[in-house]
Amino acid sequence: MSGCFDSVCDDFYISSRLFLKLDLSLERDTVLNFFDRIRKEIPSLSKFRRNEDGCLILEEDLVTGAGSRRWVRLEPSSLRFGHFGASDCDSVRQMAEVILEHAPYHLSFSELDFDHLEVVYGFDLEYGGNHDQLVAETFYSDHPLAGFVLGDESMHVIDGQLYMGVALTSDCDLQAYVEVKSRTSTFEVRTGEFEKQPLSVFLTIRKYWGLTADGSLSQVQQKMFDVADELAAARVVPILVNPLALAIASRS
Repeated sequence: MSGCFDSVCDDFYISSRLFLKLDLSLERDTVLNFFDRIRKEIPSLSKFRRNEDGCLILEEDLVTGAGSRRWVRLEPSSLRFGHFGASDCDSVRQMAEVILEHAPYHLSFSELDFDHLEVVYGFDLEYGGNHDQLVAETFYSDHPLAGFVLGDESMHVIDGQLYMGVALTSDCDLQAYVEVKSRTSTFEVRTGEFEKQPLSVFLTIRKYWGLTADGSLSQVQQKMFDVADELAAARVVPILVNPLALAIASRS
């Protein structure tokens, strides 16, 4: 698919995370050769920096990205990359293919080392109110838990975050998780002064290695994108994102 889900939320982003069983050797030549190879394929990934925690990041400049930013991050036990402000899912797939084709060679790892791979779709909805109250009223008003969450004894909802997961295969090696993440603090609830912050909906597709014939990293990643696209369009957007967006609009 060439389109993305940026039209249904304020910010849409995609990230991918490959978790390893053994730590990477983040030596100078190893890192520079890998990042140079990525930069040749994607020239806009030209800003290199090191975080205080020692993680190494190659990213687009914020000015160049104009609200859209791609990045690659190396940590001792994982390879992460993503696209914030994604408006073209095909370009995200192409970026993933480039990174995962070159990573095993430059970073010296194989499928024996793979623990699991994740694809995460993030939907941000800006809301200047009690996120937890909004979530509870949107999803629990007709639920058996409504008597507790929205009952007469409840002055404020202070934790209404959703987190659920399902297995997509009989051997549970492919999984899907949905999460609704609030950013409202109890201080804001007490004072009634709410900062406008993103209320986030996450769809995570997770693939564990070793239970079935998996194929190359790049091939598995593309299949996971297919699953994420289908679940996002058929389930996550209509069941979670759209109701929250309507609830926010009704309170504006």
